[in-house]
Amino acid sequence: MKENYLVVGAGFSGAVVARELATHLDARVLVIDERPHIGGNCYTERDAATGIMVHRYGPHIFNTSNEEIWKYVCRFGEFVPFVNRVKASIGRGVFPLPINLGTINQFYGRRFNPHEAREFIASVADSSIGEPQNLEEQALKVIGRDLYDAFIYGYTRKQWGCEPRELPASILKRLPVRFNYNDSYYDARFQGIPRDGYTPIIERILEHPNIEIRLGMRFERAMLGEFSHCFYSGALDAYFAHKLGRLGYRTVYWDRQESEGDFQGNAVINYTEMTEPHTRIHEHKHFAPWEAHARTVAFVEFSKETSSEDIPYYPKRLAQDLALRAQYAELAAGEPKTSFLGRLATYRYLDMHVVIAEALTMASSFIKSRTTHSVTWPRFAGE
Repeated sequence: MKENYLVVGAGFSGAVVARELATHLDARVLVIDERPHIGGNCYTERDAATGIMVHRYGPHIFNTSNEEIWKYVCRFGEFVPFVNRVKASIGRGVFPLPINLGTINQFYGRRFNPHEAREFIASVADSSIGEPQNLEEQALKVIGRDLYDAFIYGYTRKQWGCEPRELPASILKRLPVRFNYNDSYYDARFQGIPRDGYTPIIERILEHPNIEIRLGMRFERAMLGEFSHCFYSGALDAYFAHKLGRLGYRTVYWDRQESEGDFQGNAVINYTEMTEPHTRIHEHKHFAPWEAHARTVAFVEFSKETSSEDIPYYPKRLAQDLALRAQYAELAAGEPKTSFLGRLATYRYLDMHVVIAEALTMASSFIKSRTTHSVTWPRFAGE
């Protein structure tokens, strides 16, 4: 008799684990998701009014230097090369992001070469800061006050809803400073967007006779008794009905703008000024430059605290959040029939390629434990 497994969440985490279990254990796998569609926050669909492929929950550009993960996703659909060239609208104009040699020369009105720019930035950076204790100190140590105030401070305040000095330094470490004219937002070997959107990719990952999908279904703890094991990719605190309190998240929402022609001339523009309430605008036709559309649709993005009715997006990971997360992780250790994986269940900000790699690792370890009866597997992905 086949074992049966429950997978909670039909995004990349859940889809990859379900596929591996169904294939290598010849097991029955039920995938549930409380949304009416698969794909999680990577869900894409054609906009009914314009025909443009829209990233419904914000733009996703697949980027990785891991060739095995790149080969894995390319098994399920065609990825077209795409370089995300983000711009920043500040009080003095529009500049390229991440901060690079072009940004520095434009901002300071100079013609630095790479060596001169590096020396100049070192001279304006705050050398008195040893190991940065927060995001603000990280920025001041690396780029100095002027660039921090212009590009980082206002955007961060709007994005996270608190002073940058309250946030961990690790948030800013994801954004590089370059002393050349490379304006690609990501520094990865492979970068692309699926020609037909992400939804068909995840559909194909889930295409297996042993996988059943039920949408619009909320996870209940009582379900655990019906399955051999559960792989949970929902919010960690929600699994325990928030019994210890809610983990801190920011969420986003959008104001849809439709017009003829071109709205802003670029896929993503960040707005750093506190006088502008939105954080960025993304125009979806520019994520598929291989298509032609007479009309355009842009989403003006706003950030706010996550209420019980909102979709959580970005884990805040303040000191109190990490302490609470540790308490929930202790509770999770007492759940022998559940493994936790993905951004929400491990309370970390993760890129898509990391989510997929961790799901493959967890599935592989679990499969070995079932076939050899001697191998343990990580209960929390990434740990």
